[in-house]
Amino acid sequence: MKKLLLATMIVTATSFGALAQTATTAPTPAPNAEADKNAPLPGANSFTEGQAKSRLEANGYSNVMGLKKDDNGIWRGQATHTGATVNVSVDYRGNIVRN
Repeated sequence: MKKLLLATMIVTATSFGALAQTATTAPTPAPNAEADKNAPLPGANSFTEGQAKSRLEANGYSNVMGLKKDDNGIWRGQATHTGATVNVSVDYRGNIVRN
């Protein structure tokens, strides 16, 4: 009986820990068309340089170079898109803007 009680307590205790770990948050805020029309938006950017580059590449840009995060948390650099070299920005929401 003691073993059954102990086993039940262990299972119960570990299941609460597993439930606490299943909650997730989105990596970026939900889309907000009204705010995003003013992109690039200043804010605390948690993208790494590699993530900003990957986001650009996933959206049709190649030869991404010179990415630097500015004082407003916006990644700025150059990339090739449809055969032309363009200035690009990636803000904290992941918005891509050709400058």
